[in-house]
Amino acid sequence: MSARTTAPSWPLVALFTAGYLAPYLLPTTVGRLDAALPLSATQAGAVGSLLLLSSAAAGFALASRIHRLGARRLARAGLLLAVAGYGTAALSASVPVVIAGALVGGLGSGTATTVAAAGTAARRDPHRTTTLGLLSVSALAAAVYLTVPHLGPGHGLPLAAVALTAALVWPATAHLPAGSGEVPATAHRPGSTPPLPHRRAGLVLATSMLCWSLAQNSLWGVSSHIGTRQAGLGEATVGVVFAAALGAGLLGVLCAGALGPRIGRALPVGAGTALIAVCIVVSAGADGLTSFAVGEIAWNALYPVVLSYLISLAASLDPHGRWAVLAGSASSLGTACGPLTGSLLSAAAGYPAMGWVLATALVLLSVPLAGVALRTMGGPVLRGPEPVLRGGAVPHPDVAVPHASAVAQPVVEITVDHSRPRQREFDTAGPQHSGPSPAPPAS
Repeated sequence: MSARTTAPSWPLVALFTAGYLAPYLLPTTVGRLDAALPLSATQAGAVGSLLLLSSAAAGFALASRIHRLGARRLARAGLLLAVAGYGTAALSASVPVVIAGALVGGLGSGTATTVAAAGTAARRDPHRTTTLGLLSVSALAAAVYLTVPHLGPGHGLPLAAVALTAALVWPATAHLPAGSGEVPATAHRPGSTPPLPHRRAGLVLATSMLCWSLAQNSLWGVSSHIGTRQAGLGEATVGVVFAAALGAGLLGVLCAGALGPRIGRALPVGAGTALIAVCIVVSAGADGLTSFAVGEIAWNALYPVVLSYLISLAASLDPHGRWAVLAGSASSLGTACGPLTGSLLSAAAGYPAMGWVLATALVLLSVPLAGVALRTMGGPVLRGPEPVLRGGAVPHPDVAVPHASAVAQPVVEITVDHSRPRQREFDTAGPQHSGPSPAPPAS
């Protein structure tokens, strides 16, 4: 995938959906593993964590190899692993086989997500592609939550849904770049890769996203247990609440897509994270349908909005997609540790106390996240005559764009030939005319 590509975005949206569906279905997956297999709640949470840890490992391993191996090849390998892994886990009642299948499926999800993240970073408007992906996966997950409780018990149904989605996404890979011959030609030398830009901001963002996702998924991983055990609801009722929550998430993503970069990234990231902390306290302390539904719906309406801005912020740091993949993998690592962390915290202190701990962590995290968003705000990156807002991104080498944080360039003295030019032979430099051309000197 070349930088600033104009290729269609729907294959990336499809890959995004296939890669993110497993984390979105985590509550029902963990809850059914606990109910259908000889596993405790903590052990089921650990299986969910292993699945997501495998997904994160794929992202870290492939972050710098996507262009070399080819997006199409990697995407197809990831989808095959997802179908084989989740399909095997869905069909087997053996705990070791289920765990092995979850690990293989997690590798597939992580590979698909990595290709989607790198492709999104190369888009002219990464925020739009991100919001479309979140819309797609939220709608699909809501449909699964409404359907699965009516199809019978057993741990295999949510896993089978992820495997089937991966199989259906396969045809979309035909529209991805085929091989290593399409490496971006933005390196300093032929065959070389430009250095990773914005290292400090990228590391702060990746670390903060790890902790941010850990806090989110510590609650998400035990939300089903909160609804059934603490709030006293049935699985079908909890499924309806989750579907309504994901529906609210669709509205939130639509609002985020409509706003785009107009209000910057600092406000939705910082204030949104603080509001999510309040929702987590409400949801974790729920003792009935009303409080559980209010907490979950409000939380899920805000979560994808903030996530869309975080993903686009990571994409803006490097047009080659490396920070998008690394930050996304760090987020997946936090997501992986979430179910086990939530299970341990709730077992040790109870669900309400767990909610206060997670909320405090999120309020503290809102400061560095908003700081990175403010620090990396930049002007437009120009490619041809069209300005593309890419806050903090490294400009394409074909076009020089003034930027407050740009590295100083050496001044080169140019000897000017004072011979008289024809007026229409030369014009002002730059992609746009800033004024009329100077009149020719009088003869």
